[in-house]
Amino acid sequence: QVQLVESGGGLVQAWGSLRLSCAASGRTISRYPMGWFRQAPGKEREFVAAINWSGSNTDYADSVKGRFTISKDNAKNTMYLQMNSLKPEDTAVYYCAADRRPFGSSSWVMAEYDYWGQGTQVTVSS
Repeated sequence: QVQLVESGGGLVQAWGSLRLSCAASGRTISRYPMGWFRQAPGKEREFVAAINWSGSNTDYADSVKGRFTISKDNAKNTMYLQMNSLKPEDTAVYYCAADRRPFGSSSWVMAEYDYWGQGTQVTVSS
């Protein structure tokens, strides 16, 4: 059984930084693309960032491009999201997800992901 556990969320002031972690078990993430999504109150879940199986290619939502960085540490079987210059509109529950396609490209399509974490709250105050 694949399990994804996020950590690192919290309350931060605008223009601050946070680093989210996603520890995986039951799947070797070095062989699979991974992604981050978020859901704000009253809104649909949306794509944030994705990384391909090898870590050589990344993809970002326009709203976070240049501020967020996705990465993987294969030795730790853990994915990260470094978030800088945070804005109040980044406030949401952040979810990590494991793509179902071995050796696949990065994807913003939620249907490509078959396992999800429980989410971690990120709150950015103005």
